[in-house]
Amino acid sequence: MSDEDLWRVLRGIADMPYGAGQIAALEQLLRRVDAADDRHLAFVTRMQATTGYVYGGEPAKSFVTFSWCLSEFDRDPQPYHQRHLHQLLWHFKYMVSGLLKFPEVPLDRTYAVLDDMERRYRAGGHSLQTVHKHRFRVADHVGDAEAAAHWYRLWQTTPRDDLSDCAGCDPTSQVGYLADTGRDAEAVALAEPVLAGRLTCTEQPQAILTALLLPYLRTGRGESARDAHREAYRKLRGSLADLWDIGDHVEFCTLTGNEARAVELVERHLDWLDRPPSPAAAMHFAATAAAALRQAGGATVYRRAAEGRPAAEVPASALADELARTATELAARFDARNGTSHQSQWIERRLAVRPDGEHLPLSASVRRLPVRPGGGAPAGAAASSERPGRAPVEVSTVALPTDADDLLTLAEESWGRHDRATFRAALAAYDDRFDAAALPARTVAHRLAMRAAERGDEDDVEGAVELNRAALELYRSAGEELPAQVVAGRLGVLLTRADEHAEEGLTLVREAAETLDRLGDARQRAAGYDRLALALLHRQRWADALAALDRVPADAGGDTHLAARVALHRAHLLEQSDRVDEARAAAENARRIARELGIDELVVAACLTCARTVDDPAEAVAACDEALRVASADAELPVRVARARALLSAGRAADAVDDFVEAVTLCVERGAEGDAFLRWELANAYRVVGRLAEAAEVAEEAVLGLDRLGAQAEADRCRHLLAGVYSGLGEIDPALALLEQLAVNLDGPDNLPNRAQVLEEAGGILYDADRDAVAAERFAAAATAYRLAELPLDELRARRREAYAWFWSDNLPEAVRVVELADGLASALAGQAEPTPPVTYELAMTAETGARVLTGEGRTDEALERLAGVPDRLRSIEAFGEAAQVEVLVGELLLRLNRPGEAAPLLRRVLGGLPAGSRPVRQTAWLLARALDLLDRNAEAAALRQEHDLDPDD
Repeated sequence: MSDEDLWRVLRGIADMPYGAGQIAALEQLLRRVDAADDRHLAFVTRMQATTGYVYGGEPAKSFVTFSWCLSEFDRDPQPYHQRHLHQLLWHFKYMVSGLLKFPEVPLDRTYAVLDDMERRYRAGGHSLQTVHKHRFRVADHVGDAEAAAHWYRLWQTTPRDDLSDCAGCDPTSQVGYLADTGRDAEAVALAEPVLAGRLTCTEQPQAILTALLLPYLRTGRGESARDAHREAYRKLRGSLADLWDIGDHVEFCTLTGNEARAVELVERHLDWLDRPPSPAAAMHFAATAAAALRQAGGATVYRRAAEGRPAAEVPASALADELARTATELAARFDARNGTSHQSQWIERRLAVRPDGEHLPLSASVRRLPVRPGGGAPAGAAASSERPGRAPVEVSTVALPTDADDLLTLAEESWGRHDRATFRAALAAYDDRFDAAALPARTVAHRLAMRAAERGDEDDVEGAVELNRAALELYRSAGEELPAQVVAGRLGVLLTRADEHAEEGLTLVREAAETLDRLGDARQRAAGYDRLALALLHRQRWADALAALDRVPADAGGDTHLAARVALHRAHLLEQSDRVDEARAAAENARRIARELGIDELVVAACLTCARTVDDPAEAVAACDEALRVASADAELPVRVARARALLSAGRAADAVDDFVEAVTLCVERGAEGDAFLRWELANAYRVVGRLAEAAEVAEEAVLGLDRLGAQAEADRCRHLLAGVYSGLGEIDPALALLEQLAVNLDGPDNLPNRAQVLEEAGGILYDADRDAVAAERFAAAATAYRLAELPLDELRARRREAYAWFWSDNLPEAVRVVELADGLASALAGQAEPTPPVTYELAMTAETGARVLTGEGRTDEALERLAGVPDRLRSIEAFGEAAQVEVLVGELLLRLNRPGEAAPLLRRVLGGLPAGSRPVRQTAWLLARALDLLDRNAEAAALRQEHDLDPDD
């Protein structure tokens, strides 16, 4: 590479985001620069590297580059050194702050750097304001309160100059000191005008907002504290260099009773402790993380793999102990270096942090604090209130018989009627009054069958199977054929839920149905075939299951409750068979019967099926509303999910957000799996409603959860959603990082179209951010993936966009090369007998792109020739804006060829059709005025310029 090439690479690296990627690029460049033996370039590259190391999370490396630059500056001063003197003096601040964070660096060395800093500042006639500030920092670090107060006063009373920290960073340090010394109100008052102004520093406003978390909280400004946490953490979360501040946010979550969020933050950044920016940051984060994990009870934390350590779920308590040891050991090393006990005392206080005061909701996905097993919310939190939609617990009012068999018969009938209160009351009375040893086998078998029903209601399938087997054996030994077949059918249904017992189950339930068909009454026959249908449903044999239900009479043998269940089963089977209209009718029938019977659980099930099968989203919402009104606590979660989806489909995303949040909360409260999938849906709802910050927060949580479950396809789809949200927030680099990760994850032959799509999206983001050369590379990679996926139209689009990106990056040779590639693709597509509108569009826009590139090369005649007939083709597919864009280019080319007589009428016609105030209006008016000048129609040109406020000298 030539020196000019190396300088261009350095300029490109300066545009990269801080982090590992920029550091790697800088280090690669340094090797080339040193080989080139250009002292100026070597100096400037190391100056850039010093900043990159500090903000990229590897400050220890900055000590080397800074020392090299300082030595070079002193050894042989050159003119270019003076141009960078201000930046070199600024870097002294990085050194003092950085040296304090490494306990292996003697404190004397930090003092020596401070003294050198002061000497150079005095020699240059600079204010010592920032020198005093950094002496304050050293005193504060070692715990010398008197010296800290002294240097703080000097810092505040010494005039600022252009080497002072920015208008956000100086007050941030002040806020921290005021908060540490109990002057919270002063801290908040100091920060308010700063936050009201314009902050452009890399570290702001996230640093000052983080410093304000506790002052806001302790002065009763809970809303401000929550907003500060959300805004600051969003900006910090991707920066390894900010691990210390992230620890502050973990501690804030712990203090405010947001234990789940605190643990999520710990889990998200835990692997950063494998590569911390400094021992000080590792110490602080480890201490705050340990305090958070001590509130997590029996939870586990997912720890990513590292060298010598596999990925694993780690008990929170064990991890808390490990991190506490890390923090205390590091604190002891700092104290040994400093000759004080200040850091150990400070870490001890961090480890002792507990929830304090009233709960301050922070999460965008969890509405309430989860109640701990064993009762009670976490310390500092009020118990959650009863939520709407929960049906009250029913108490039986039925008079109970005294006979054992009568009690069991009542229990059986109540179970069939979904009267759980009477069911439980009858069985409790039986258990209180009777001893199984004194009862006949038939009665004991009946009680075993009812115990199996209880276990089934509790979703204890194994327990229900075991009890039904015992009941079946007793019935058969007692010669009770009919009840034995009823139990055999129930047992068979349970067995078909597991693959290993499916055949046994189907045999049992089929034989039971056939026997009951011969020997049983009408109700028993109906129930037997319903059980057979349910068993076949479990095995996804939809047609066979429907055939079994067809053998159940309409009145279900006179049992209306059974008729409702049969209608529900039929609706579900028809839905699975894609017979949606019939499924809806069956569900409405079940809904009607369940309403008449007043059986809430059947109403809920029928309503949910209706919601899934109706065409009108508003009807789906209405069905879910009805379900929610009668749903029990156990049924509320699926109803909330169904209602949220229906609301989203109905265009009521804001209402859907509330239901999704409630669903996630319920999932977390119950320890149920699936909250990661629900968070994904909630993130999308936030996105639709325009609440992008919350969408990003929740999508980040969802990605973590989905990765933890091993659901990579879903995690990648959520990453794609998150990338779009980041882009909408203007967070370009996080969006690009996600798209790059997706491109890697999708690197397989089956995923080529998706890989190409994310590469093209990355190119589009880079292009919009004016990072055109890198954008061109992404478009080229996308085009290659589209070619391998045999998608020629998409390949053409990507090549067209690549050519434009090279053009705007001033790399005309590459742009011309890609135009030639695009022309070959276009020629193949143009051979279609009847091009579709998308093909017509891409052919036209490829012609326009080529024309612009050729114009840049001065090949104006060729460029104009490419555009012949293009506007008409665009208008034929109603691409009127693009047609006008091409005609303006035609007018420009005609002017370049000194053909104003042709350009003027064309441009006048285009100008007349453009929307007033649009950007193309000014460009077209300017070109038209130029054409009129060339035609000596100066008065018209002047009037046109005045009308559109154009500068005649432009």
